Amino acid sequence: MGIIQEFREFLEEYKVVGLAVAFIMGATVTTLVQSLVNDIIMPCINPLLASTGSDWKNATAVIGPVALKYGSFTSNLINFMIIAFVVFLIAKVVLKETKVTKK
Repeated sequence: MGIIQEFREFLEEYKVVGLAVAFIMGATVTTLVQSLVNDIIMPCINPLLASTGSDWKNATAVIGPVALKYGSFTSNLINFMIIAFVVFLIAKVVLKETKVTKK
């Protein structure tokens, strides 16, 4: 058995091409979600976060000597929630699971 044949079997057995496609799609979805949150959702939430009239990215709460940058955190939290929901939908729909359970 030649090295080329072994490599082909490796690619087929571990479904490397499918994994590579999934990785690329995941990176693309992450970029898309970040744009959705930063360009569409957060400007709508900006009046609630930045009461001083500044940009939502700079929304900060000062508690004594500590400055909490909650605007950026809120954006990242929304990013996470959307991506987690997309992963859940993939597990539910694409894998045709009737119920996602713990193992």
